[in-house]
Amino acid sequence: RPFHVEPTNIVSVNDDMQRVTDEASAMNKRIHYYSRLASPADRALIAPDHVLPAPDEIYVYSPLGTAFKVYSCTDGYGKNSSIVTIFMIWNTMMGTSILSIPWGIKQAGFTSGIILILLMGILTLYCCYRVVKSRKMIPLIDTSNWEFPDVCKYYFGSFGQWTSLLFSMVSLVGAMVVYWVLMSNFLFNTGKFIYNFVHDINVTDIVPGTNGSNKVICPGAASSHPPQNSSVMLSSGNNTGFEHFEEWWNKSQTVPFYLIAVLLPLLNLKSPSFFAKFNVLGTVSVVYLVFLVTVKAAHLGIHLEYNWFTESDFFVPEFRILFPQLTGVLTLAFFIHNCVITLLQSNRNQENNVRDLSIAYFLVGLTYLYVGVIIFASFPSPPLSKECIEQNFLDNFPSDDIMSFVARIFLLFQMMTVYPLLGYLARVQLLKQFFGNAYPSIFHVLVLNVAIVGAGVAMARFYPNIGGIIRYSGATCGLAFVFVYPSLIYVISLHRAGQLTWPALIIHIFIILLGLANLIAQFLL
Repeated sequence: RPFHVEPTNIVSVNDDMQRVTDEASAMNKRIHYYSRLASPADRALIAPDHVLPAPDEIYVYSPLGTAFKVYSCTDGYGKNSSIVTIFMIWNTMMGTSILSIPWGIKQAGFTSGIILILLMGILTLYCCYRVVKSRKMIPLIDTSNWEFPDVCKYYFGSFGQWTSLLFSMVSLVGAMVVYWVLMSNFLFNTGKFIYNFVHDINVTDIVPGTNGSNKVICPGAASSHPPQNSSVMLSSGNNTGFEHFEEWWNKSQTVPFYLIAVLLPLLNLKSPSFFAKFNVLGTVSVVYLVFLVTVKAAHLGIHLEYNWFTESDFFVPEFRILFPQLTGVLTLAFFIHNCVITLLQSNRNQENNVRDLSIAYFLVGLTYLYVGVIIFASFPSPPLSKECIEQNFLDNFPSDDIMSFVARIFLLFQMMTVYPLLGYLARVQLLKQFFGNAYPSIFHVLVLNVAIVGAGVAMARFYPNIGGIIRYSGATCGLAFVFVYPSLIYVISLHRAGQLTWPALIIHIFIILLGLANLIAQFLL
C-alpha cells in the first residue's frame, strides 16, 4: 500500500480546508457589508466578489467605512492578533476629546475628575460589552454581517432605524463641527507663527502669563469672550504691515472662512479613499501630544494644593458641581459603540474579545488620565490660576512655542485629511437613506456639504468652545448608543428568553437614567 493515507491525516486536511473556506466566507460577508456604505459608482471603496485579502495582509475597517492594510500581523487566514485588535480599538477611540480632558478635570475638580474618568470608563466599557453581545442574542437569524444599527432595527423596527441614523448623524456632524473649530484655531496660530518668523517680528500676547522659555498663558483672562488677536509688536519695523496682517488673519472672523476654499471642494469628491492613507497621522499626533505633555511637565514641575470644597485664588476645589461637563466630554471620549462589532470581527480568537476590549479601554483611560492629570498638575499655579486651563489645552501655550507649533501642524494636517472622510460617511448615511444613492446628484451633495460646513463656520465664528460642543454632542449620541439601546436590547432579550431578573432590570434602568441625567445636566450647568 505505497499510497496509503491515514484517515486521521485526511480529517486533518479536511479541517484545514474547511477553516480556510469559513474564513473566506466571513471575510466576504464583511466586505459586502461595508460595500453597502459606498455608492455603486465608487469602485475605490467596493471590493469585487473574487477579491480576498492575501494571507499576509488584512483589511482593517475603520468606522469611516474605509479599508487600510495591516501587514504581517495575521495568522495567515486574514485574522488579527490580539495586540493588533487592541491597538485598532485604542487608535479609533483616541480623538479630539483628549485636548479637552484637562479642562474637564478643572471643571469637575482634581479628585472627582480622576474618579469620574475611571467610573465613566468602566460604565461605557460595560455598555460596550452589551453591544458586542446584542447580536449574538438574536436567535435563528444569520447576523454575522450585522452592525449595531442593524440590531436596533431588529428590536425597534423603523423607529430604531431612524433614531440610530439621527444619533449617528449627531455624532458625525458634532465631530465635523469640532474639527472646523480646531482647524481654524490651529491654522490661525500656525499662520501667526510663520508670519512672525519670516518677518522677524517679536510679539507678546496681551494676556497674563509666566516668564521664561517655557511660557504658559491665560487667554481667558483677557476678556470673558474667546481670545482674538490680542497682541502687540515689541520690535521696530513696519507696524502698518503687522496691523494689516492682524486685520485679515483673525481667529474667528476670517480664518474659519479661509478653510472653505480648501475643504468644501474636497467634500464634494465622489471617492475620498485617498485620504484614508493618512489615518496613521492620528496615532502620530496622540503620541506626540503625550511627549509634549511629558516635556512640559518636566520643565514646569507639579503645582497642586488640596482644597476639598472651597475655592482659592489659584486653585479649584477637589469636588465641583460642574462635574457633568466632564462626564459629557467622557461620553464621547469613550465612544466606540457604533463600530465595535466590526473591529472585533477580525480578532483571531473570538473568545478573547472581552479581554482585548477591556485592555483597549484600560489603555484609552490611562492615556486620558495621563494627559489630563499631568497638564492639570503641572499648570503653574501661582502665578496663574487653575481656572485658566483652556478647553483646548494647547491654547495655554503661545503661538511662538516651538513644540506647540509642531503639535498644531500635525493635528491640522491630520484633521484636514479626516474631515472629508467624515463628510463622506455623513453623505452615505443620510442621502442613501432618503434617495437610495449616496451621490444622487452634485446639487444634493453640495446642499448637504454647504449645510455641514456652514454649521462649522458658524460655531467657529460665534461659539468656538470645543469642550462645550464635545460634551453636548457626546451626551446626545451617547444617550442612545451608550446608555439606552444597549440596556433596552439586553433587557428585552432576557425577557424573551425568560431569564430576566429584578436585579438585572433595576441595574439597566439605572444606567438609562444616568444617560438621561447626563444629557439634561449639560443644559443646566
